[in-house]
Amino acid sequence: MAIKVKSPGLATTVQDLGRPGFYHLGIPLSGAMDRFALRAANLLVGNDEGAAALEAVFMGPELAFTEDAVVAVTGAELPPKIDGEVQDTWTSFEVKAGQTLSFDFLKSGARGYVAVSGGIDVPVVLGSRSTYALGALGGFEGRPLAAGDTLPVGDAGPNIRAGRRVPEALRRGPGDPVELRMLPDIYWHRLTEESQAQFLADTWAVAPEADRIGYRFRGGEPLAFVKREQPFGAGSDPSNIVDGCYPYGSIQVPGGTEPIVLHRDAVSGGGYFMVGTVISADMDLIGQLQPHTPARFVAVDMDTALAARHARRKMLADLRAALATADEKERISA
Repeated sequence: MAIKVKSPGLATTVQDLGRPGFYHLGIPLSGAMDRFALRAANLLVGNDEGAAALEAVFMGPELAFTEDAVVAVTGAELPPKIDGEVQDTWTSFEVKAGQTLSFDFLKSGARGYVAVSGGIDVPVVLGSRSTYALGALGGFEGRPLAAGDTLPVGDAGPNIRAGRRVPEALRRGPGDPVELRMLPDIYWHRLTEESQAQFLADTWAVAPEADRIGYRFRGGEPLAFVKREQPFGAGSDPSNIVDGCYPYGSIQVPGGTEPIVLHRDAVSGGGYFMVGTVISADMDLIGQLQPHTPARFVAVDMDTALAARHARRKMLADLRAALATADEKERISA
């Protein structure tokens, strides 16, 4: 089976759950910015939850199907249409051979995930089908989709069925304003106490320069640094450090003015200090933020971060249970 790309949308790429294990070599994890939404889309169509799907940013693609398939769209509220007829998001539906899948205007969120029964069957590169466009690695020829591309699709498994639906309670979205919980970093002490408090009190806004590499925020007060002697090997700006490793989700503030949360395609190290790291349970939310969305950073401790991760795992377990087939539920109960 194959899917023909009539229009690619704004920036549509093939993504799965990423390629861990190569960050120390400068190759980022990549994968879906909203991992929960990707998992949900795959489970809806009977795929393994880590199968490759399409990640569409702000605008959906237009896709022509050559064979029958079951499709689901999750994440952003990007209403899918079959030959012009609107379908529900977070619900699996049939697409017949010869029909075209397109999308209505974006209503909320930023990234929609389009899963097809069988999964997008591009080559596996370093253990993943995810696209790392900056390195021209993985995905479809290492790049976003273009008009005229033909996407291969794998064989669908036995669990495909249209009409599955993710319960409303399991569709997590950002609040208003968005609260991003963070663990203060080892460089937190570089800020004055007054500046630490101001950073957490300010309401920031997502800047237009927000992508898979990092989300930039604007609107807060510039940071004030504790005076220091310039370390050997560090730049002269107070925000510079001797080159160090950047954890996934770290918040760097070049020049002390605009925080940047490093995301899926971020570099693994550099010479800017970090005020903290966004906890793993909140990283999916960032991928759904539109430019100009207000957000606040909330400092938490490790116990809170671990509790949030546990709650996130519980939510994923509830999703699996909600979408399990009768045979799967029987095995679980046994």
